[in-house]
Amino acid sequence: MELTLGVTFAVLGAALLHASWNALIKSGADPILDTALVALASSGIAIALAAWVAPPAPASWPFIAASALIHVAYFTTLALAYHAGDMSHGYPIMRGTAPLVTALASWLWLGEAISPGAWAGVLLICGGVLSLGLAGGGASRRATAWALANAAVIAAYTLADGAGVRAAGGAGRYVVWLFVFMGLPFGLGVLALRRGEFLRHAARHWWRGLAGGALSVLSYGIALWAMTRAPVAVVAALRETAVIFGALIGAWLLKEGHLGPRLGGAAAVLAGLIALKL
Repeated sequence: MELTLGVTFAVLGAALLHASWNALIKSGADPILDTALVALASSGIAIALAAWVAPPAPASWPFIAASALIHVAYFTTLALAYHAGDMSHGYPIMRGTAPLVTALASWLWLGEAISPGAWAGVLLICGGVLSLGLAGGGASRRATAWALANAAVIAAYTLADGAGVRAAGGAGRYVVWLFVFMGLPFGLGVLALRRGEFLRHAARHWWRGLAGGALSVLSYGIALWAMTRAPVAVVAALRETAVIFGALIGAWLLKEGHLGPRLGGAAAVLAGLIALKL
């Protein structure tokens, strides 16, 4: 498998969608409640689609179960990172350290050998997105710690889903049925713990959850489809170009500042993209 131009543009589009739903969560008053709304909405959308999509092959169900459990940790660390700090700080760290872990693990677990140029691209993208996240300084240690924890979780579910989608008999089948179960544990857990707050929040901000859920389903669906066409580590690294969009959205639209210092990190990411294609 190799990374084609069409797959490259598809994954870049998925990256923009991913940064957009993260911005919806960060721009709200309560990241935990908004994350729960997005999680439940994504499962609701998937349940509606499941009537038209055949279940995946039996071999993929253990991976769906594992991914659903891992996503409880993902949604938790995501919400806590945004509760503790800026999107333009946390998002690049979360998305930036995950590809290197994914590349190493997929090499050991899935037996995927990628070229030296692709490895250079992975490292450049990781370095670039980390510099995007650390630019400006002054971020809290708690925000950084939650972002790093989220990165480890991202690597775990990327490997599980990368293997699961290949055993499913079709990317669409895997994505839809994964999302049926993926958001329910976290969303229902928040509902149980903060029922009154959640219901009042949902009544006012339901559109935020619906929009974020739709963007989340589409973004991850594209990424998992790409993993059937190109190496998991390469797709995971390319998808992390979402940090360019995330850093710009956070620094510019959310008024978090430090736009200038992030240009160097963006240049490193661009160099990584070029290395992936060579």
